[in-house]
Amino acid sequence: MFKVVVCDPISEKGIEILKNEKDIIVDIKSSVDKKELPLHLKDADAIITRSSTTVDKEFLSHCENLKVIGRAGVGVDNIDLDEASKRGIVVLNMPTGNTLAATEHTMTHMLNCLRFMPNANYELKHKHIWNRKKWMGIELHGKTVGIIGMGRIGSRVAVRVMSFGAKVLVYDPYIPKERATKIGAKMVDTLDELIKSSDIITIHTPKTEETYNMIDKEKIEKMKDGVILINCARGGLYNEKALYDGLKSGKIWALGIDVFDKEPQTNHPLFELDNVFVTPHLGANTYESQVRVAEGIAKSVIDALKGRGYENAVNIKMEEEEISEVGKQFLGLAERMGSFLSQYVKSFIKKVTVYPHGEIESCMNSLGLFTIVGVLKNMVDEHVNYVNAPYIANERGIEVEQKIYKKRTEFKNYLLIKAEYDDGKTLEIGGTVFEPNKARIVYMDGFDMEIELTGNIIVFKNYDKPGVIGKVGLILGKHNINIADFRLGRKKDLGEALSFIKVDQEVSDSILKEILNIDGAISIAKVKL
Repeated sequence: MFKVVVCDPISEKGIEILKNEKDIIVDIKSSVDKKELPLHLKDADAIITRSSTTVDKEFLSHCENLKVIGRAGVGVDNIDLDEASKRGIVVLNMPTGNTLAATEHTMTHMLNCLRFMPNANYELKHKHIWNRKKWMGIELHGKTVGIIGMGRIGSRVAVRVMSFGAKVLVYDPYIPKERATKIGAKMVDTLDELIKSSDIITIHTPKTEETYNMIDKEKIEKMKDGVILINCARGGLYNEKALYDGLKSGKIWALGIDVFDKEPQTNHPLFELDNVFVTPHLGANTYESQVRVAEGIAKSVIDALKGRGYENAVNIKMEEEEISEVGKQFLGLAERMGSFLSQYVKSFIKKVTVYPHGEIESCMNSLGLFTIVGVLKNMVDEHVNYVNAPYIANERGIEVEQKIYKKRTEFKNYLLIKAEYDDGKTLEIGGTVFEPNKARIVYMDGFDMEIELTGNIIVFKNYDKPGVIGKVGLILGKHNINIADFRLGRKKDLGEALSFIKVDQEVSDSILKEILNIDGAISIAKVKL
């Protein structure tokens, strides 16, 4: 028999699924005070939570028999994944149950911005004013809708706005163009192209270092006058100060926003504006989505307890006898190298080939898995883990292959990863582990160097001539950017050099552009690991 404790309220449909299993005892503790809750978990085999239960080290110390944690939703910020993994506890979430709810919520905000229905409703019901002229609206038909991020939600929004007769532009450098054209949308190559051409812009990306404040004052200035902006994805993707200024000036016709940089949010300058429509993070709040989430997590918990599968597991327990200590060091390196590739390329990666050499050949498949997890974390708008990564890669049309590295190398253990993208372009990076916790990248596209893949890194390619690197240092110094480490590789036959410049803080795009304008510069990118 297995005991499942439900710590937070979930739909009765999920409870019914659990109760219908003959060998599962269901204990509902959603009304118990959170301070007292751990006292009821000593013999629990599984728990089901939502966001209001904090599953930290102290909480888990009371769970002597716990095998599975089921999170009825997407986010797992309230769960100490490291501690759960150390205890051998599988953590599951339910990332897809709210897709339709979030899609329709986006459409609701979009239509409200076009027709100002909440304002008209309030004025008529509460002020008893019949004023048709004041609430003259705009039609969605014939407009160009720009969608930033073409994941599960973005793609569904695209289909729905096209059913209204709107045109759709898509910017997502991490998906193949065919995914957009297949549904009748047009893929654009740059964010600026989408921004300048769209009447309405809705954003559906993950919140990362790259996407945080990605729509700022500079981007808004490039938009059409009277643009409509929607954010039902993550708080902080739009710079909120820039939104306020754009709305006050009339540059932005209206804003529909469900998420904020800091939540809960009850007193924001945006609230004072009549052309702003706000909701308190309601994207997933439909009865149907809560049923789907509850049913899904109940089935996943049952499967995990009975050893039938671990769908949507967000952690992985490494078996000591399967992968050596050296292999584990390379797994972490593989994930960082994958993250480096996707951040550096900033384009749809069609194929990833993983080439191990030495003792690590025995964990070749795991190296491929960890690599693609690193690649996908910067590419998709959903939680990536070691269980769902292969499925997401397949869904996106990304091929993953493992081959033994057969060329000569000076390293006892060596990992080369090759990415193929943009109609035949390739990028190769190689890395090794010199000693415990000393993993380094040692090769990139013909350049030999050695640097640890952590922190903020500027990757700068230039013609190998005097004075170029000195000018880079001057520019960074001018902007109070401190250089923590600097590594240089050279191709003397081509007269080119490649620099890895580790800095103490993130460098803005404007500083990168300034460096790229140096005479002799070829390319520049920033990576954060």
